[in-house]
Amino acid sequence: MRYLVTGTAGFVGSHLAEQLLAQGSEVVGVDAFLDNYSRERKLSQLTGALEHPGFRLVEGLLQEIDLAGLLEGVDHVFHLAAVPGVRPSWGKAFQDYADNNLLATQRLLEACREREVPRLVYASSSSVYGDTDQLPMHEDALTLPFSPYGVTKLAAEHMVRLYYRNFGLETVSLRYFTVYGSRQRPDMAIQRFLLAAAEGSSVTVFGDGEQSRDFTHVADIVDATLRAAARGTPGRVYNVGGGSRVTVNELLALIEQVTGRRLSVERTPAKPGDVRATLADCSSARQDLDFSPRVSLKEGLEEQWAWLNSLAGRASQ
Repeated sequence: MRYLVTGTAGFVGSHLAEQLLAQGSEVVGVDAFLDNYSRERKLSQLTGALEHPGFRLVEGLLQEIDLAGLLEGVDHVFHLAAVPGVRPSWGKAFQDYADNNLLATQRLLEACREREVPRLVYASSSSVYGDTDQLPMHEDALTLPFSPYGVTKLAAEHMVRLYYRNFGLETVSLRYFTVYGSRQRPDMAIQRFLLAAAEGSSVTVFGDGEQSRDFTHVADIVDATLRAAARGTPGRVYNVGGGSRVTVNELLALIEQVTGRRLSVERTPAKPGDVRATLADCSSARQDLDFSPRVSLKEGLEEQWAWLNSLAGRASQ
């Protein structure tokens, strides 16, 4: 099997590429190496893949590169490339979100249609639901994004569905809920909190800390994504959550338990676009994909803490 993975140097994309390679598949990885964090770190996340003979890396924007050539012989496309993050998506930055999250998706869909690619799996986000008290969130619920980022992810999700309804391109969308684990982006909460524990620095919490998230380990995200390629119903959208909903304050306490370090917390006002709570109803994924999360939050934090310490160990050598 040959797969195209967009956003392959990113947090989830690098894990997905490695898993596909481990299964004996060929992987064409595409990444634009956007400057949301360092190119060096993204390349380091691809170390294992780059050493594998079945992996080929193509650098460039989906809006510009020759997609027709890259899709030759591809069995499935995993579309993870996007500009991430709720808080930075306001103001002038929205142009980047619109270009890389929506226009890039449309161009990829056009190329997949022309090449008659068997299936595309799109990585959407729980951000499409917005700030709602209707929990757990079900795929049929009203979607009212609370940030420009969420708007672009939902618009791209609609675009993905349109190509199935109009052209028969098999597509499946997955709404990821707050992914964490090794290689997590440096701007994300768990990574910031664990790094503060390692360095003995203070952590910043936006709001009162009683906001909650359904945290999902990257191993469970990769598992669900692979299952969507093989089992997902074309045209459907599935929630992918970890079943580990806790408040930020509860998360801080658990991180102190896992790391054995006390955290110094500084609190600032909540940021525009931050929702109060998320919780995934994963019954559709359980029924159609045979997916159930396996990694508990404590186990996942222990894994990410060990990874972070391994980085520090290598840097000191």
